[in-house]
Amino acid sequence: MLGVSRGVSADDLKKAYRQLARRFHPDANPGDASAAEKFKEISEAYAILSDPSKRAQYDQFGHAGVGAAAGGEGGAPGGFGFGDFGGVGFEDIFEQFFGGGMGARTARRRGPAKGADLRADMELSFEEAALGCDKEIDVGREEQCATCGGTGAEPGSKPRSCPTCNGVGQVRMGRATPFGQFVTVQTCPDCGGRGQFIDQPCHTCRGAGRVRRRRTLRVHVPAGVDDGARLRLQGEGEAGGTGAPAGDVYVLVHVRPHARFRREAEDVVSDLKVSVTQAALGCSLEVDTLDGKVEVSVPEGTQPGTVLRLRGHGIPHLHGRGRGDHRLVVEVEIPKGLREAERDLLKRLAELRGETPPEGRRSFRKILGH
Repeated sequence: MLGVSRGVSADDLKKAYRQLARRFHPDANPGDASAAEKFKEISEAYAILSDPSKRAQYDQFGHAGVGAAAGGEGGAPGGFGFGDFGGVGFEDIFEQFFGGGMGARTARRRGPAKGADLRADMELSFEEAALGCDKEIDVGREEQCATCGGTGAEPGSKPRSCPTCNGVGQVRMGRATPFGQFVTVQTCPDCGGRGQFIDQPCHTCRGAGRVRRRRTLRVHVPAGVDDGARLRLQGEGEAGGTGAPAGDVYVLVHVRPHARFRREAEDVVSDLKVSVTQAALGCSLEVDTLDGKVEVSVPEGTQPGTVLRLRGHGIPHLHGRGRGDHRLVVEVEIPKGLREAERDLLKRLAELRGETPPEGRRSFRKILGH
């Protein structure tokens, strides 16, 4: 059944069983009766061969040496006595290897549960997200009752352990099937899973061990956070069970759009509007940045769409040193509503550059036949 020779060592026997048990375990083969039967057989074989006295009996007498005729409990005639294994069920054997029984791996108490995590939303301005800040948020949460210390019992008294589950909060129920004895785990029907009874409930929390409070929490926002980022406040969530840590608060960041700035990775981008003469002749202008007013030089002959870069005036790197840049995208404004003197100057400029000046208004009407 295990695919090993008569003289197999204890370690090789264990290795063979481990491989087959993983393969045929009912949890890995739901609804497969043949796999469940195979798992029963290999567990039965290992229970006998791993016991030196039973292995000696099997080596000498075969099946008869360890079956019902040899005094085994629950064994079929000529079989291995699978129903007992000397007081250890095959689900316990499997648990020794893999940390849990068949479909009942939560049978052992794991201790008080950690408190639940909470979510909070926080809105930031563009500058606050880029440069960092400290903010406050209000959070409603369950906290450990200060009167009873989280036990739920009135001071001077204490809870008593549930006699049905011995304080575990769960009970194991055995069920005989054609494939052997299966064990399931259920919430204790008497204590409802708490594992204890409180005869004198705390007057503050009424036996719950926790009370609801609203707290103001301070949040440090690191420079460089972006819209959609999550900030973790460790231990500021719901209270855990007695002796267990509290949960966390996850703060979801929402960044309001800026009137002039937009973000591209760690760079700030904005538009720089200049006149035709400023673009043609060049100039110096003051522009708004995250650091306040900064002077920028517009070179002579700057074309529309040109990008001017202010290095180090962008957004700080969230997980490193340095900052991005502030990029200025040049927009050349074409003047409207020209006065006659301005029009004459532009015509003169066109003549000097060898460009054909536009026809006068009268000539234009003459062409149209008006």
